Amino acid sequence: MRHKVVDLDGPVHFLDFGGEGNPLLMVHGLGGNALNWMAVGPALSERHHTLAIDLAGFGQTPLFHRSAAVGANAELVTAFIEQVFDEPVTLMGNSMGGHISILVAADHPGWIEKLVLVDPAVPGVHVRRPEPAMLGVMAALSVPGLAETLLDRRVRLLGPERLVMETLELVCADPSRVSGEIISAHVRLTAERASLGSQNSRAFLQASRSIGLRMADPRFWAHARRVKAPTLVIHGDKDRLIPIASARDLVRRLPEWQLDVLEGVGHVPMMETPEQFLRALNPWLAYKIARTAAIS
Repeated sequence: MRHKVVDLDGPVHFLDFGGEGNPLLMVHGLGGNALNWMAVGPALSERHHTLAIDLAGFGQTPLFHRSAAVGANAELVTAFIEQVFDEPVTLMGNSMGGHISILVAADHPGWIEKLVLVDPAVPGVHVRRPEPAMLGVMAALSVPGLAETLLDRRVRLLGPERLVMETLELVCADPSRVSGEIISAHVRLTAERASLGSQNSRAFLQASRSIGLRMADPRFWAHARRVKAPTLVIHGDKDRLIPIASARDLVRRLPEWQLDVLEGVGHVPMMETPEQFLRALNPWLAYKIARTAAIS
């Protein structure tokens, strides 16, 4: 695993897991980073040239003068594919990264050979009664100024290790299944990002408000129907952020897309149960025949 940087209207950090096969690009979700894929990247590099990007404002990619909104990061992913790969890729996105991946595949079909959505953030059937902690976060995000203050204070009060563990408790059905190596890497990165100050909260708030608006926008379905690439949806049935009902509704509307449900797994199966995740993914990647891409 090598750390690399490319200039796309500012520095963009990514992880290169190596490999000589067909290109595979992995996109993290809201509040995540390229390290989210480190449990599966090495195995995927056995058959693919495998990279994981840090979106603008996340991981080791600075916000710079760019926007962390969903649309802006979709443009960033497209530019990354064009400059770093310069050939069609398999695009895989988790949560908000899944939503971004759909937009890229819809708007630039020639660059996407296959599409994999991991617990994607999509409109659908959602929890009717959010947990009290989630309600508090949503309320804070709606108040300009208050949200930035609360997020900065939370980071300072909790500290890197506790912040990482609380996040894992939210996104995993069983956080104890996440390896110590992955936890340590995320704690180190969280500590490094503490020096960014308000840039941390600014990027998170831009992205969270943007994905919230897009989740409520019925035009999403027009985008999804324009996707030409073969598409696999992998979803944990214990996901508390994007319920499994949303994934089932997604493939009901788009029956040519395939759904693989992982039992007893939360929102980030590639971190929580990487072996189970790879058992669902690898056969599909190996045997699903993709269309012949013509870059447009």
